[in-house]
Amino acid sequence: MEEEDVRTESQKNGTTDFISNLPDCVLTHILSLLPTRDSVRTSVLSSRWSSLWKLVPVLHLELLRNQDIVSNIWIHRNPAIPLRKFHLHWSSDCNTSYVNTMIQDTIMRGRMLQELNLNTCSHPNPPLELHPSLFFSTTLVVLKLGGEILLNPPLDSIFPSLHILSLESGISYANCDSLSTLLAACPVLQELAVTVSENNFDDNNFEDTSMLKIIVLIPTLKILYLSWLLEVWAYPFLHFYILRLNAPALEHFYFRGLLSDDVVLENLPNLVKSGFQFEEIADELSTRDYAKRIWDFMRPLYNVVSMEFCIETAQILCDASNYNPPVFNNLTSLTFDGELSGDYYVWPAVQLLLCQAPKLQTLAFEMTFEDELGDYVDYSPESCMKKPLSDPECLSSHLTACYYKGFSGHEVEMELVRQVLKKAKVLKTMKITVQSHLDPKMKLQIHKKVRKLQRRSCTCQIEFDEAHFY
Repeated sequence: MEEEDVRTESQKNGTTDFISNLPDCVLTHILSLLPTRDSVRTSVLSSRWSSLWKLVPVLHLELLRNQDIVSNIWIHRNPAIPLRKFHLHWSSDCNTSYVNTMIQDTIMRGRMLQELNLNTCSHPNPPLELHPSLFFSTTLVVLKLGGEILLNPPLDSIFPSLHILSLESGISYANCDSLSTLLAACPVLQELAVTVSENNFDDNNFEDTSMLKIIVLIPTLKILYLSWLLEVWAYPFLHFYILRLNAPALEHFYFRGLLSDDVVLENLPNLVKSGFQFEEIADELSTRDYAKRIWDFMRPLYNVVSMEFCIETAQILCDASNYNPPVFNNLTSLTFDGELSGDYYVWPAVQLLLCQAPKLQTLAFEMTFEDELGDYVDYSPESCMKKPLSDPECLSSHLTACYYKGFSGHEVEMELVRQVLKKAKVLKTMKITVQSHLDPKMKLQIHKKVRKLQRRSCTCQIEFDEAHFY
């Protein structure tokens, strides 16, 4: 339909096409928020819209299965408009040299590319090796890579403007120094996310596949995510990567997976929030040493204010509870997440962490129970501790709020609530969010049982809510 036809139809209906009357700069901004294929589809609306998509400085091609679509769009877009953002995710075989040609052309032509997001959901053979010109981009602010991509940065690489770097699972490295070389080229990086899987260790270029180096010496870094998606049985001796972290501006630090035995953390005075999910090791004889290593890993994080902790990790730490664990004097908020089971008594693991946080004010549980029946069974708790712990100081003087999200009513969960209510002297609020899938009768039983629990604090109010997200 031509523009005149649209106007006539609008006049007949007594309406005005305000959107088409907007200036090009506004319309192209709107189109830049859409996937490119949807942006191209607007070209059939009228002559006013026919060429607008060609002016959009964003190319967002998601889960493509046909390279011809990419080629078509690339050929017909206006080459005079430099790209600011380029997102390309493909799910079938794609010509990697063609992808590199597009990247090189984008960088060399306009020197305006600020965000590059590449992800291969397929298995290109050989893997996509990024063109060297990418590693000298002066305009890139965001770089996100995932899938079958080989990372081989030149030693003199430089990203003077890069603020966000994300390397997802599947990335492989040309050698054990490739990742550290890339990080050394990012002097103003603020956010870093690295996910390591078995694929990172499969490349034949590694002389020693067990020694990937992650050297993070970045004075501007504020947020760091490190994830290790590795099979426990494949790395029983924990010596499969080297981690060096020195980041004086770091504020948020999240670690998930197996902890290597060659890790050094230092100079983290501004850290305020952290999250940990350490995987158990395959060698049961080394669990005590592994627990000690985790405590030592956490020791430099003494200034942290808010911490998220996987309940399985807390249980691991019980194996070295007498090993002079660090004290977190600034910690005011502690959250436990993960999965509970009916055959393990978790309160000592929680209590152990509470003993290391003398000024804790808010305690939260965001855990799911493996058995969704929610029935009340005979339950005789057995402590994992070799000797009982003293009552945590925070329960006597600071803890004022406790939240339990995802409560199903099992006695394992009830025991956690019971212990907090029984020991917290200044507790003001105990808020429990019950899982929504439970039937009304079960919810009523939970309400009654919790309200009958002994409360140490005479001012404590118990509140209930329903978890609509389940």
